[in-house]
Amino acid sequence: MSEIETALGYIPGSLGRIAELHGDYYHRHWGFGLFFEAKVATGLAEFVGRYDRSRDGLWTALLNGRVEGSIAIDGINARRGGAHLGWFIVSDALRGKGVGGKLLSTAVDFCRSRGYARIHLWTFEGLDAARHLYEKAGFRLVEERIGARWGTEVNEQRFECAL
Repeated sequence: MSEIETALGYIPGSLGRIAELHGDYYHRHWGFGLFFEAKVATGLAEFVGRYDRSRDGLWTALLNGRVEGSIAIDGINARRGGAHLGWFIVSDALRGKGVGGKLLSTAVDFCRSRGYARIHLWTFEGLDAARHLYEKAGFRLVEERIGARWGTEVNEQRFECAL
C-alpha cells in the first residue's frame, strides 16, 4: 500500500469526494438516500465557505492523492457550546488501518490547542466502530432520541468530550 498522507484544509475535489464517501457508505449500510447526501454536501459547503483556520479544522486522509477519509472541527460556537465534530468518514480502502483513530486524534488535539472546553457530535446507534473510536478518545454518550435529521428514522446519539 502506498503511503497515506493527511492534508489540512480544503483541497480541490475534497467537497465532492467527502459527500460521495458519506453517500455511498450510508446508502449501502443504512439505506440513506438523496436527502442525506445532499445534507452532507450542503452542510460541508457552507462550513468550508466560512472556514477560518484560527478556529476550524478540516483534515483529509489521502491515498495516492485521492481523498479516502475526512474529519472536521467547526469552531464557530466553540466558546459557547463546544466545538462540533463532523464529516468523519474513512473509505473501505483505509478502514481498519488506524486512519480513523489518527484523524480523530488530530481533531481532538486541534481543539485542545485552541483551548476549547469540549467537543460534541451527533451520530446514531449502530455505528459501533466509530463509537469505539469516540469512547477511546474520551467521548461519552450524553443524549439519545429517535429522530430523522439525516432523512431516515434512527436512534440519534449525542457524544461529548470534555477537554
